[in-house]
Amino acid sequence: MSNLVGFTRNGSIGVITIHNPPVNALSPGVPEGIAAAVLDNQDNEEIEAFVLIGEGRTFIAGADIREFDKITSGKSREDKGLHPVLNILESSSKPIVAAIHGTAFGGGLEVAQACHYRVALRSSQVGQPEVKLGIIPGAAGTQRLPRLAGVEKAAEMCAFGNPVGAAEALECDIVDKIVDGVTQEELQVNAVAFAHRVAASGGPHPRASEKIDKLGDEAANSKIFSALRMQVRKKCHGYMAPLKNIDAVEAATKLPFKEGLVREAEIFEECLFSDQSKALIHAFFGEREVRKIPDVPRDTPTIEIQNAGIIGAGTMGSGIAMTYVNAGIPVRLCEVNQERLDQGMAAIRKNYQRSINRGRFTQEYVESRLRLIKPQLSYAGFEKVDIIVEAVFESMALKKEIFGEIDRVAKPHAILASNTSTLSIDEIASATSRPASVIGNHFFSPANVMRLLEIVRGEQTSKETIASCMALARRLRKVGVLVGNCFGFVGNRMFHSYTREAQFLAEEGTPVSLIDKTLYDFGWAMGPFAVLDLAGLDVGYRIRKELPPGLLPKEGRQAYLSDRLYGLGRYGQKTGSGYYKYDENLKQLEDTEVVNLAAAIAAEYGIEQHTATQEEIIDRTLLTLANSGSQILEENVALRPVDIDMIYLNGYGFPAFRGGPMWYADSIGLDKVYERILEFEKRDPIWWKPSALLSQLATQGKTFSQWSKERG
Repeated sequence: MSNLVGFTRNGSIGVITIHNPPVNALSPGVPEGIAAAVLDNQDNEEIEAFVLIGEGRTFIAGADIREFDKITSGKSREDKGLHPVLNILESSSKPIVAAIHGTAFGGGLEVAQACHYRVALRSSQVGQPEVKLGIIPGAAGTQRLPRLAGVEKAAEMCAFGNPVGAAEALECDIVDKIVDGVTQEELQVNAVAFAHRVAASGGPHPRASEKIDKLGDEAANSKIFSALRMQVRKKCHGYMAPLKNIDAVEAATKLPFKEGLVREAEIFEECLFSDQSKALIHAFFGEREVRKIPDVPRDTPTIEIQNAGIIGAGTMGSGIAMTYVNAGIPVRLCEVNQERLDQGMAAIRKNYQRSINRGRFTQEYVESRLRLIKPQLSYAGFEKVDIIVEAVFESMALKKEIFGEIDRVAKPHAILASNTSTLSIDEIASATSRPASVIGNHFFSPANVMRLLEIVRGEQTSKETIASCMALARRLRKVGVLVGNCFGFVGNRMFHSYTREAQFLAEEGTPVSLIDKTLYDFGWAMGPFAVLDLAGLDVGYRIRKELPPGLLPKEGRQAYLSDRLYGLGRYGQKTGSGYYKYDENLKQLEDTEVVNLAAAIAAEYGIEQHTATQEEIIDRTLLTLANSGSQILEENVALRPVDIDMIYLNGYGFPAFRGGPMWYADSIGLDKVYERILEFEKRDPIWWKPSALLSQLATQGKTFSQWSKERG
């Protein structure tokens, strides 16, 4: 038996315990150990039933995702996967009870479904989240789950991958009993008692694979699948796996169990070897990789953030305040006058009310969060907080003034963080006597929703300050990515090149709506012009006015369209017009005035007119991102290509199934990317000069990922 799985006896009940911390993943050795425990004791007359349980904080959180990478890379191939183990569990002559605490996700739930019974702590969750890796459950999850939970619930769980709480799992027969305890020990006691009772009943003990009463009829199922497919296409545009999950569940309703397994295996393999799955698995591991900072050891001391001060109650400040209090951290929210403070608090209440209306939060939860916010018109109490976050508009003079003030107020070891999206952290820090405590904490709008936190280190930022902010990001449920200090850092520096090319395309005669639609269809959450309208063209204008001298080339073409729209008072959604017009419900409407303005700019500067193909739109916007990212890697502003990818997946709406701009470039082939960039360079040598790193890797036939691994 594997040393990852233990076997003990509790009277006549055999207890099989998984010991594979931290989450009891189904790594090699775990399935084999479970199978051995059952087979070795199947003929033991002193044992009448088994309990399968996980040690520590959870049951089985899922498969070992590293095994998927081995399969697709050809390093390993397990054709039968978990099926032999699941067959042993289900065909056992003695009842097996899965005892669930924490989570039973993916392969964990598939193991539990192969057991005859399932009991769970009330706090536990179950789910089939494989879709989030671009795949389907590959061990009968799409075949057993509809037989237990019913077709509609199973298809929904597999298509969206969202977890289900124990109470709901009981309602739909995924689990058979809820245990009112809190510890793994209490669960085990109750599971053993349950095992005694079912063993005493004499059987027969239910096998999920043999159930058919919940599989419905073809007419009813057809309506279920049709409605769900429409919902998926709306919510998950561009993603392959949600629809494939529905296909697999549909197979369970039309085929006998064994034939359904064959169909499931076919769909699983199709998904696993797809570019989308590889990209999503890259994203999964990427979120973990960005936590590793080479020169900041894991044991670096950190400052515990027990309370915070936030300066500015505008869109960003109010969103940051919500982020902190949602994590249980009390906040002092400071503004310069009562009107702005009231507006900020009103925006917070409005956002929370939306969450209540959608059923995400209860009124009681919201009231408890609001009590953690202290609105005020001074820095009173800021001398007690552990972190101060400045969230005013992008003006270096204003930010330096504020940092000079809080330097005199804050306690000695407080972190002084700026939410700046572009400006130099070093220059901001120069206004203080403690540059080691100054750092960038760049949240993304809306701050209470977007997952990215771009953490900007200055020249003198201490390792303790960095480690504290990286830990804080996790507590705030953000993906914290450490970047270096330059104008725009990583995200906005690259985004400037992306929107520049989009504007160039518009000035050359391609309709704004076509550019946005092409990139939306590619998978972006929004097209570039819709994003600019949402953020506010006035915000972009102020940022451009803060550009350091010499940052942009003196020669070469400039993008004029945004500045011209700003000059007309068209700031985007906030004024009812920008690149688009907006009605009272903020519905986007095309505007001939923008077309005429772009044509006037073209005539003024002699810009040749043509309507770009979809291929040109994608290449010019996406490849400039990759080229800019390559330059950023050369300058060590980003630690690794994956850091850039995580910034774009979590902060800019880049499609996760494309892996991020650097992964996307790798997937095309850097030789092809380089050739295409050289084509664009002939038209525009100023903006399309290929980076030295990209040229080198393309010549060597390497990828950004290979380069990163070689560097260690």
